[in-house]
Amino acid sequence: MNSVQRSILLSAADRYGSLVLFFVTTAVLSRLLSPAEFGVYAVVNAIALIIAASFQEFGGGNYLIQKRDLSAEDVRSAFTITFIISGAIVVLLFVFADSLALLFAQDSLKEAIEVSSLNFLLLPISGTISALLRRDMRFGTVAICNLVSGVAAAAASIALAMAGLSYMAPVWGGLAGSVALALALLSGHRDLSALRPSLLAYRDVVSFGVYSSGVSVINIFYNLAPQLFLARILDFASVGLYSRAINLTQVFDRLVTQVLNPVVMPAIVARRKAGDDLKAVYLEAIQLLSVAQWPFLVFVAFMARPIIEIWLGPTWLEIVPLVRLLCIANMALFAACLSYPVLVAVGSVRDALISSCISLPPSLLVVLGASFFGVQAVAGAALLTLPFQAAVAIYFIGRRLRFGPRDLVGALKRSVVVTAATAFGVAACAMLMEAGVLGPLAGLVLATCAAALCWWLGLLLTGHPLLHQLHQVVADLARIAPRLRLSRSAL
Repeated sequence: MNSVQRSILLSAADRYGSLVLFFVTTAVLSRLLSPAEFGVYAVVNAIALIIAASFQEFGGGNYLIQKRDLSAEDVRSAFTITFIISGAIVVLLFVFADSLALLFAQDSLKEAIEVSSLNFLLLPISGTISALLRRDMRFGTVAICNLVSGVAAAAASIALAMAGLSYMAPVWGGLAGSVALALALLSGHRDLSALRPSLLAYRDVVSFGVYSSGVSVINIFYNLAPQLFLARILDFASVGLYSRAINLTQVFDRLVTQVLNPVVMPAIVARRKAGDDLKAVYLEAIQLLSVAQWPFLVFVAFMARPIIEIWLGPTWLEIVPLVRLLCIANMALFAACLSYPVLVAVGSVRDALISSCISLPPSLLVVLGASFFGVQAVAGAALLTLPFQAAVAIYFIGRRLRFGPRDLVGALKRSVVVTAATAFGVAACAMLMEAGVLGPLAGLVLATCAAALCWWLGLLLTGHPLLHQLHQVVADLARIAPRLRLSRSAL
């Protein structure tokens, strides 16, 4: 098993542990908090994420990972710049918390914003150390630290919600998770020299951060803008409904994309250094991503009602049409996790910013207009905006890697067949459920089995490249198993 495959497995253990905590915490909090209460938390979280994106790339993880020759002064300068900006943001948030609460006509936002702002004091520490560990492919240490953080956040959020703290429960829970993450990373890394103040390499940090942070801010603001628009134009209950729909739609991202994200940048940079053809790497990667993402989203779209009823409870059944619209729209983002790393790897971080500036402002206007017509209109707007964004990003990547629409179609055609086969099996189960033959749980179990069988048959029928990857993983695990048994016997 090579270093990239091993890193993916460790990253998967990290993300899937976090995913289990996410499912449990969401199921519990959905029964303790109303849509309006969750909407307040979603708005606070959106504000925090947008602000974090504005400064994290000034010396953040991507800078530290992509730097070819990383010196101690580079690391210290990156940390120092990030810490200075984060401290200034904390002060500004405390000063303007009242104004933000007034903007959304919600006095209770003030306390939530002030508590949430304390996370920014810890982000420079955890971000710097985590990036250094990822650069060194120490994903096992990162996984343990993230698990500790996730458990702390989940336990605090649930306990405080049960104590009646309403929307403040997940806010305090997030702060508890940030404290736990920083302490765990400090314990795992031990070398604190990276946290010494220095500005000797500030020019290099800032020159990268201008473009990188621009890309990050624009994309994150766009992703969270619907929640802010709904809170300002409609109400917090609409925000809560839309946020929960997004959470369910993005389960694939938690299952697959977030597993790959920590590995993609280091892996692509390594392939570039080795002289590999990035065009072939990219086209192979989108084949593998699309054949996993598309069938999954089709499954969630068909099974939205039983999933929501079992997981979130009947209070949230109103989001079923939102989930279905968002699932269809998100199929356009099959290559989204590759766009930024590939452009950075070929030295075109500027193209990543230009691409975002072209596609996101008009998309934002569409979402803003849809907000006046209700939460379902906002979800429906994604059917226009997400394919447009994907097309712009792929155009810029295709120009750098020298591939065209024919290459893209050739890479995706087998994934289309596999997705159609999966949809056929799930649709049959959905029809049985609509006819009342199957209940929610039985129908969901049968649909899962049918989807897995039809997906596998589609892979065999098309001879999809994913089959080779799966066979290789199984062979690697078979070689590792005897060594693990010998190690245990020696102990």
